[in-house]
Amino acid sequence: MKKRAGTGRRAGALIAAAGAVAAAVAGWAGFPAQARAADGEALPPYTFDSTAQPVRGALSSSDARPLKSGQTYRDTLGKNGKVYYRIALDNKRNTYVSVVAVPRPGGAVDHGDGLEISIQDDSGTECGDQRVSFSSARYARPLAAYARRVVNPDGSGCQEPGNYYVLVERTTKEGSDPADWDLEIRHLSEPLLKKAGPTGIPEVWPSATPAPLTGDPKPRQGGSGVHDAASLTRGEWRSDIRPGQTLFYRVPLDWGQQLFATAELGSSARGDAYVSNALVLSLDNPALGHVDGQTLGYSGKQATLALGPQRPVAHENRTSYNEAASGMRFAGWYYLSATLSPEMAEEYGDGPVPLTLRVNVLNAAKGGPGYDGDPGPFAVTPDDREAAEKGSSGAQAAEEAERGDTMRLVATAGIGTGTVLLLGLGAWTLVARRRAA
Repeated sequence: MKKRAGTGRRAGALIAAAGAVAAAVAGWAGFPAQARAADGEALPPYTFDSTAQPVRGALSSSDARPLKSGQTYRDTLGKNGKVYYRIALDNKRNTYVSVVAVPRPGGAVDHGDGLEISIQDDSGTECGDQRVSFSSARYARPLAAYARRVVNPDGSGCQEPGNYYVLVERTTKEGSDPADWDLEIRHLSEPLLKKAGPTGIPEVWPSATPAPLTGDPKPRQGGSGVHDAASLTRGEWRSDIRPGQTLFYRVPLDWGQQLFATAELGSSARGDAYVSNALVLSLDNPALGHVDGQTLGYSGKQATLALGPQRPVAHENRTSYNEAASGMRFAGWYYLSATLSPEMAEEYGDGPVPLTLRVNVLNAAKGGPGYDGDPGPFAVTPDDREAAEKGSSGAQAAEEAERGDTMRLVATAGIGTGTVLLLGLGAWTLVARRRAA
């Protein structure tokens, strides 16, 4: 009886959770219409991870709050802010901590404004860092960067297990918007290899741009954050993007695969004024480390920009000092983000501009490098490929998996309860017959 009651309570809780999930999915389904709203309507805000926990960065490492591996957090960072977090590390896994900084939409920014994140050991030695800035595209948009601590048996620093510190710093020039930036923080772990792999990358690699994709683009509206980034496969994909808006997409790349991506802004009948840096296209890796970014000018005619050719995904890419090459270091979801300059509204109105992404993925997937443990997000699964075909975001894929688990539990609980009832009915019938005899 206790077992049945426990199963019933668990099933009931999961059914209730599934109902909440369905409501969330229904709410998300309305997002594309919101993104294509009429002129003057507010842009959808950045979509934060719904599982993110609040955390407060400390002014001193001595007061730093802990970040757990596999967890997402939220915080804010003020003008020229500098905050610490704490992570406990072993010597068996590589560690990545990323930050997506979300400035207030429409706020003034300078080319030097930006974000830096680093990991330090308890003696202040810097293990790895990355800095990103708005550069020539001086308008507010989400910026992503990561810090890493890589286990290297031959290394001399940052190799001991123990407490490490994550330092996040914001740079804000005079005249820029001083409002707080929202932060979305992720802590991920990557297992080491079962045996050592290559320690260098080829000097010659296939960097030639493949033949352009042709055909009719399929509609697939981008998400408004990493959490609800729309999944893409090889092909042409059409979205609508409004001035000041950032759209997010993700592409699964397995070991040995190579990504080529372009973005095209469609022509406009509203004029021919030139807008410099009208579109920014950025690429971030599965740990949300920045890999590449390009900008595009626009003068009313169709215009296309291409990301630089990226190396095929390989574990040994991490040995490169080149940030773009080093970023292509593991399999998983790679994130594309496209931002349209707010200045476009002044010249072409606040309505949506047609955006076409052309995504080309070359090479068949290779076997992994041989992790000594579960690779977690640093792999491409059959479910990932299915999500990419369907266009499901990470949030939707997680919700679908949760619903599947719920239904399986409900089915199991139903079968178990039915079996107990049948056995009980059989026993009752047998006792009744014996009494009659």
